[in-house]
Amino acid sequence: MTQHCPPHPSLPYAAVLCDVDGVLRHWPADTEIEHAHGLPAGALAAAAFAPARIHPAITGEITDEQWRSAVAADLADSCGSKERARAAVAAWSELLPLVDLELVDLLTRVRDVASVALVSNGTTRLEQDLARQGLDSLAHTVVNTARIGVAKPDPHVYSIAAERVGATAERCLFIDDTEANVTAAREAGMAALHYRGLDELRMTLAPLLNQ
Repeated sequence: MTQHCPPHPSLPYAAVLCDVDGVLRHWPADTEIEHAHGLPAGALAAAAFAPARIHPAITGEITDEQWRSAVAADLADSCGSKERARAAVAAWSELLPLVDLELVDLLTRVRDVASVALVSNGTTRLEQDLARQGLDSLAHTVVNTARIGVAKPDPHVYSIAAERVGATAERCLFIDDTEANVTAAREAGMAALHYRGLDELRMTLAPLLNQ
């Protein structure tokens, strides 16, 4: 990752910490893949993001590959065979999310005046996925929970993120679309925005960007 940007003391934030999924990138629906492989609507997400499946993946207890294999095993009965389930998960794994290019532009401008970190409850594939869409150089650092052993909203995530950007919690702005994660950031001493869209984020960042 690139060197941190030294913040000016008069700026409201020394660092901006931004979530990835649901903020920076948005995943397409799974319905076509589910229909093609004989699965009911919502089956892929229900299997993949069941707490017993996703938590080990986003805390690094298992690799991304192991997680996807386990999801395929869970779907075998619904698909009618292990082979069809593996094919469904393989197709699902090739989906590309839609990147919010306006947010990319906004964070690129922020990088000129403050440190930027991406903070994601990710699997061990996160870095590869970011690079595949040209997002690996967007932030000064990436805090991937699969690499640190804890996931948001665990308070350790926020302290690690602040340390990575070289700022105190009080000088960090945290952005996330999940309310529990935003609440935890505030409890850690950070300013935080529950992300619902770009307009509110632009207003929040305006003092930082002198707008």
